[in-house]
Amino acid sequence: MAIFHLLASRLRRLPPSCGPVRLIGVDGHAGSGKTTFAGRLAAALDGAPVLHLDDIATHEELFAWTERLLRDVIQPLGRGEVAHYRPYNWRARSFGPACALPPAPVVLVEGVGAGRRVLRPHLARLVWMELTHEEAWTRGRVRDGEEQHTFWAEWVEAERRHFAGDPSRPFADLLVRQGTMGYEVLPGPAGTSGPDQDLTDSDGSSAAS
Repeated sequence: MAIFHLLASRLRRLPPSCGPVRLIGVDGHAGSGKTTFAGRLAAALDGAPVLHLDDIATHEELFAWTERLLRDVIQPLGRGEVAHYRPYNWRARSFGPACALPPAPVVLVEGVGAGRRVLRPHLARLVWMELTHEEAWTRGRVRDGEEQHTFWAEWVEAERRHFAGDPSRPFADLLVRQGTMGYEVLPGPAGTSGPDQDLTDSDGSSAAS
């Protein structure tokens, strides 16, 4: 899709935000399409690394993982070093073997809370998936099936509390809307219309395909 290559080109030209890395946060409600969008953007960035916050959070720490993320990932990347973290296995309820995250020119961090206040100083751009929580949670429940019903009930309350105290959307540089014909990328509340935010065609229509 042309929109991903255009966005990738803009992101590559940003100044580094975390040591040598341009760290890009992709936030939004659970079920809003963050993982799919980040995967397609990473492909347009020639295989940029993607850190999934589902690998950082745990059953006991749905949102209380900030210190571990800073210690294991943000601080090493800020020093230009390879970061190492242990992905959480949600079925086994335990951490798996360590994974390496290199200080690539662009690294994507996707997941609920990617735009939380303690991470924003390290981000070159914050992207918000523009989908209401009702729509996103409905999609997420359908995706995960009935066996995750109890977990979703707990998650919804935890996510409500998180965004009530630490909202991300007001600080987003870009808003992403997914439609039947593709994606639409617009300036976010924290952004201004300009060459590195406005990804629309000359006629004003969104550059989606």
